[in-house]
Amino acid sequence: MQHLTANGITLGYDIFGAAHTDAILLISGLGTQMTRWSDTFCTGLATQGFKVIRFDNRDAGGSTHFTHSPSPDFAALAEAVAAHQTPDVPYTLHDMAADAIGLLDALGIERAHVVGRSMGGMIAQLMACHYPQRVLSLTSIMSSTGNPTLPSAAPDVMAFLTTPAPTLAEDTAGFLSHHLEFAKRIASPAYPFDGVAQRTMILEETNRAYDPTAFGRQLAAIVATGDLRPALEQVNTPTLVIHGTDDPLIPLACGMDTAASISNAEFMPIVGMGHDLPPQLYAVIIDAIVRTARQPKPLLH
Repeated sequence: MQHLTANGITLGYDIFGAAHTDAILLISGLGTQMTRWSDTFCTGLATQGFKVIRFDNRDAGGSTHFTHSPSPDFAALAEAVAAHQTPDVPYTLHDMAADAIGLLDALGIERAHVVGRSMGGMIAQLMACHYPQRVLSLTSIMSSTGNPTLPSAAPDVMAFLTTPAPTLAEDTAGFLSHHLEFAKRIASPAYPFDGVAQRTMILEETNRAYDPTAFGRQLAAIVATGDLRPALEQVNTPTLVIHGTDDPLIPLACGMDTAASISNAEFMPIVGMGHDLPPQLYAVIIDAIVRTARQPKPLLH
């Protein structure tokens, strides 16, 4: 992992296929690190002739953590949003989109194909909205628009998100069990769940950076950002929306709403996929990303 300064913070990143010219930027989801974009997935994209960049969002992995900021008061946040007031949060997804643009600036990359998963999909959407001259194509995976009328996560999944997890220091076994159970619950039901690989990834992420307060700050950023649909109406970048038919965290309707909000977006539902990227689906998802990236580019104005 390398580090650089962008948008006033430190970002940790990796590059695969550095010799290539066309760049693909991979953006991670809520509470996860760049390593969720596995080496195998990144290498698969790179072999298609792309410079592939993955990075840790702020408050994740090797990037700047906002530990100086207090944990968000979600009751106050909900009241502010309901009253159409500016919520008091450390940052929003707009800041995280600016981080990604700053990363491209620091790497000397003028335009890139942008791929985001979950929260990262929303960040990618904002990049296409507000920095259209920098985004060659957009792929939004298992994500949403922030439309408040959309269905929420399944009740038991919501309980996982809102119930405090055991701490690593006080209950290591409980910590691992909690995160493994959550990963299994949101995993793709049509594909085998590899508990050993998942446990290894959880431990690796913990070793890279353990910050139990970061999840709340990123979640607050999503809530405070609100509905993206008005801005998405202006996007004319080649766009692909991928969503699992069995996603219990961000239901299929959210992906459908994303595709409906962007002119000429392609919607690609994947039967049996949940809120993860099973290795068995790497090839079909990589092919779809590459196909979208190779579509004719819109004229810049």
